[in-house]
Amino acid sequence: MKRSFLLVLTFLFFAGYLSAQQADSVLFAGEKHFKNIRQLTFGGDNAEAYFSYDGKYITFQRTNPKEGLNCDQIFVGKVPTKPDEKFEYKMISSGKGRTTCSYFTPDGKHILYASTHKGADTCPPIPDRSKYGNKYIWPLYDSYDIFMATLDGKIVKQLTSAKGYDAEGTLSPDGKKMIYCSDKDGDLDLYVMELATGKEKKVTNTLGYDGGAWFSPDGKKIVWRASRPKTEAEIKEYKELLKEGLVAPTHMEVYVADADGKNAKQITDLEQANWAPNFTPDGKHIIFCSNHEYKRGFPFNMYLTDINGKGLEKISRDKGFDAFPMFSPDGKKILFASNRNNGGTHDTNLFIADWVE
Repeated sequence: MKRSFLLVLTFLFFAGYLSAQQADSVLFAGEKHFKNIRQLTFGGDNAEAYFSYDGKYITFQRTNPKEGLNCDQIFVGKVPTKPDEKFEYKMISSGKGRTTCSYFTPDGKHILYASTHKGADTCPPIPDRSKYGNKYIWPLYDSYDIFMATLDGKIVKQLTSAKGYDAEGTLSPDGKKMIYCSDKDGDLDLYVMELATGKEKKVTNTLGYDGGAWFSPDGKKIVWRASRPKTEAEIKEYKELLKEGLVAPTHMEVYVADADGKNAKQITDLEQANWAPNFTPDGKHIIFCSNHEYKRGFPFNMYLTDINGKGLEKISRDKGFDAFPMFSPDGKKILFASNRNNGGTHDTNLFIADWVE
């Protein structure tokens, strides 16, 4: 995952700029894998929408200053089953601090998500990019921890407590393990935690940002995004930003490994930003978001590749922003966020479609 919605905030300007220049549409020519596409939200910034284990509900994060939502909060909604059925949703986070990266538990009665509310009730400040040469940077708020809450919003458990950035959590297919990103050991790495015991293992150890991870449908593998600073200048910049609680996301690639982190393998080599990867239902392919076709750094579209990085195929064609894909548990539908059909605004909305092989 980015899965983190901080990604959307970073590229919001570009997405809004381009969306104003294209004809509004929910489906573009060449999007042959989408059928019966439907827009679920209208207005604001909605992203990181993920299915419940039974496929009947989704959880997502939403910002909309017009509604008094000045930074992301977590919402839950029921997936419409009829053409005329409205997508109804409700906020389950407290409204305090900033939240991100929500995910259902298998029982469908709880949500886990990251939140800064223990640090302050208010939204944490957005970094001043002018201090860093106007580079595109993401904040790594050290007040983020991961919590579990009921569908009524009651927090029943705090899953992480280390000082620093703890976020981007998703669960294994059996719901027993959580994989998440943390900088508690001095770098941005992935950790796998047993929810029942809290026992965990660090599964990445290479310098760079490792985050937005997902388990494969059989739970045997993981996929994630990673930056790998190599030159002396790149390493220096990465470490200096990290000390300030920041990271620059301009060059990331997609990696796959065994669920314990062994046999890690880079499967994209496209340059620029390749992120928000996820497995297809067969576990043999990866869908991800990338701007590699566009040297200006935008648009962002979704692409499909096999698990070895072969057979790259472009899936979406919005001229702004398509990202955060997730397939329904039965593999019949795909859920994603996009700037399409936003009337020339900066809005990012949620879309669901039947998946056509």
